[in-house]
Amino acid sequence: MKAVEMLGITKSFGSKFASSDIDFHVEKGEIHSLLGENGAGKTTLMNILFGMIKPDSGKILLNEKEVKIDSPLEAIDNGISMVHQHFMLVDNLTVAENIVLGAEPHKGILFDREGAFREIQEIADRYHFVIDPREMVGNLSVGIKQRVEILKALYHRSDILILDEPTAVLTPQEVNDLFKVLNELKADGKTIIIITHKLKETMAIADSVTILRRGELIGRYSIKEVDEQKLADLMVGRLVNFSVEKKPMKDDMPVKLSLKNISLKKNGKQALNDLSLEVHAGEILGVAGVEGNGQSELIEVLTGVAQHYDGTYMIGDADVTNKNAKTILKYMANIAEDRRARGYVKSFTNWENMILGYHTLSDYMTKAGFLKTREIRKITEDEIEANDIRTEGPLQLTDSLSGGNVQKLIVARMLRHQKGLVLAAQPTRGVDIGAIEYIHGELIKLRDAGAAVILISAELDEIVKLSDRIAVLYEGRVAALRKAEEFTESELGSYMLGHDPEKEEA
Repeated sequence: MKAVEMLGITKSFGSKFASSDIDFHVEKGEIHSLLGENGAGKTTLMNILFGMIKPDSGKILLNEKEVKIDSPLEAIDNGISMVHQHFMLVDNLTVAENIVLGAEPHKGILFDREGAFREIQEIADRYHFVIDPREMVGNLSVGIKQRVEILKALYHRSDILILDEPTAVLTPQEVNDLFKVLNELKADGKTIIIITHKLKETMAIADSVTILRRGELIGRYSIKEVDEQKLADLMVGRLVNFSVEKKPMKDDMPVKLSLKNISLKKNGKQALNDLSLEVHAGEILGVAGVEGNGQSELIEVLTGVAQHYDGTYMIGDADVTNKNAKTILKYMANIAEDRRARGYVKSFTNWENMILGYHTLSDYMTKAGFLKTREIRKITEDEIEANDIRTEGPLQLTDSLSGGNVQKLIVARMLRHQKGLVLAAQPTRGVDIGAIEYIHGELIKLRDAGAAVILISAELDEIVKLSDRIAVLYEGRVAALRKAEEFTESELGSYMLGHDPEKEEA
């Protein structure tokens, strides 16, 4: 039986079709992956199902009966809930208060807080969620916040659950935990739709898959009919190359950046502890680790955001210890770890974000203290074309682009302003396979041309594929550092969890 059927769904924004006559269906009690590149129309289609966007034409059937869904409240009333990529939670409320918000239990005319705690605990126990309903949401990790959103759907007794890019900011361990939860929900008869572009996870969790490309339906397949390569080719519309080719790393290349005995306290806790690293010209140094083990603080030191640490930070012969971000930008270009917070300004256009941070450092951008807007817009047009950034042009607001295209803009800015030293922090987080292929290719080109690249990523496959050497962080220390080919995946995982496989074997 079809739990969801969407027929002839069309939606345009101006002259651009986000959905063009799409037929989509999901069988009851299955996990279905809605797959496509950034900007393919996945989220638009699901926002229509959830009542956030009205289609220009088409109809929706639930359990083979036509329904009209004009708002999220109507979607929830029809048993549909959606967990958005950017969680809709209030940090200064408890887990239970967030979940029951808008549908609170009452004792007389008063909010029954204790009743809410009990009810949420019962639901959490049923699905084996390790979570405290009394905990403030602001204190939770990203993975636990996602569980709060799923619990909210279960509290509303939703039978159809839509997850938008559910693993975009999760660690590998959190992804595994999420998949266990989803399989339990499936066993309980829930129907789950996952909006994603991640092929390995689609193959691991989905029963079937629908592929969209540029607002059009490409096809619907049982997961048994496809593999990662076929999915990638269908998504992008061409043969996708998963392999990375790079020249052998040269020995005795100069050190471009070094950190010696860096220690940093944050919120009263030791975030970095006597950390030392070097990266050479013509090298990609990968930094791996479970999130929360000092990666973000290391990024803050490297970019000049943190200016209160002990130790020495050298870029070439320049001592940049405790220098600010503007000074560091003269030496090192970077891809921000969190593009929404530090990669671009939401109210800026593409051309403004293309020069963000560099407008006072590059003479060709200013004349007598004023920006050369005509020249900068032409540069932005050239970069948009060269980097296949799907946008209406330099004047479009960057925040209106898909995540992958925002990331391409940030990478294009980095490439334009880099001077042989690059920090790539989570460079492919939340982007599709085509953008991943492009970003990986550009990092390899930089490395092969003699640049030094520091790659910090939660994607272990990415670290292993691109890096010449890998440093593993654990509790703010370098737990292991060696050539990439000298690690097995099992050893990497052990070091990331704080174990030393060599000592344990001995």
